[in-house]
Amino acid sequence: MTATLPRALPSPDGKPVPQQDTAEVRVFRVFARDLAAGRIRWSAEAARFIAEQFDHLAADWDTTQATGRTDPVRDALARGGPFPHGPCLELGSGTGLFTPLLASAFPSVISLDLSEQMLRQAAGRSPARVRADAGALPAADASVTAIAAIDMLLFADETARVLSRDGVLLWINQLGEDGPLYLPASEVAAALPGRWHATEALAGWGSWAVLRRAY
Repeated sequence: MTATLPRALPSPDGKPVPQQDTAEVRVFRVFARDLAAGRIRWSAEAARFIAEQFDHLAADWDTTQATGRTDPVRDALARGGPFPHGPCLELGSGTGLFTPLLASAFPSVISLDLSEQMLRQAAGRSPARVRADAGALPAADASVTAIAAIDMLLFADETARVLSRDGVLLWINQLGEDGPLYLPASEVAAALPGRWHATEALAGWGSWAVLRRAY
């Protein structure tokens, strides 16, 4: 079940909408959906490719790639709770632009990324950084209370494995439907093993969903 909240933060002018008809965007969209649905498997080759791409982009990421807006994250934290008290695992944390916001809601945030260079750029924002693959999380079963996935591929089985019984998934797309990795909350819930319910909303240029297990 998905509950949609009314928009609280307007969408400002100047949204940096990527070209939707390019081969690269189409490939990313299909890959993201097929991976989430389990139609394809994540591989070491895919992980290496992603790491190399983001290593190359890391030095200029904040000035050339980042949107500069935190609306979806702020709105998710303000209206998507209450959140359980415990550690948050930030997947695909990049240069740590959103880590301080997450740290305002959770007692500890562990930033995880495939790209070593991205993690180096995050040194001033993310105190706890781990270079690791979200397809094989270095965390014990039911050991974290929140996972934050911001413009991230969905690794459904690993997400469900490491989240505690009352844990939450923050699924955030900075550009909403225009983002190359966008998945609606309904597809995320369907991909996760077991039964999940979601609260979602549009915020600024993007969208967010908070998903919890349904019992």
